[in-house]
Amino acid sequence: MVKQTFKNLPTAKRQRIENVLLEEFSTYPLADAKVSHIVKKADIARGAFYKYFDDLTDAYVYMYHLAIEEIHSKMSPDEKFDPDNFYDRVIKFIDKTQNSKYEPMMKLHMSQNEYLIPDNFKIYSRQLLKMGPQLWSAMVLSHEVINLCLSDPENEAKNLARYKKSLYILAKGM
Repeated sequence: MVKQTFKNLPTAKRQRIENVLLEEFSTYPLADAKVSHIVKKADIARGAFYKYFDDLTDAYVYMYHLAIEEIHSKMSPDEKFDPDNFYDRVIKFIDKTQNSKYEPMMKLHMSQNEYLIPDNFKIYSRQLLKMGPQLWSAMVLSHEVINLCLSDPENEAKNLARYKKSLYILAKGM
């Protein structure tokens, strides 16, 4: 978890570091990112980096949460299943991602980094366990189509059309 010393930094310095972190995590997969790049570009001491974050993964998770806060709308586990609502939320998520400064980082997250975050899938699994089968299926499909659309924009329309049909199949099945 990001340390309080980072949160207490003057806004300009914190934003400068966040911009450098975003650049690093948008350019390199987490496995290839380097603290040395970050401290040099942010003009901070290596020791300061570790006063702000436990490690590189901690800094990455912090930036990922900033991205999600900006582009993701929360969905309640007990929310009534509505195919149009799901479809609209996915369209909105894709659009907000594609038009945000976080797009390159999110693409790397989905293609390479998601698997490197400790307990990421355990947390995701526990969130999904609270949902009924219909909502669970729609959530899994939603995440998959987002990944497909961001990684293969040429086939976005086809993937979204198939996704919408799948949501309506789910709606009929219950």
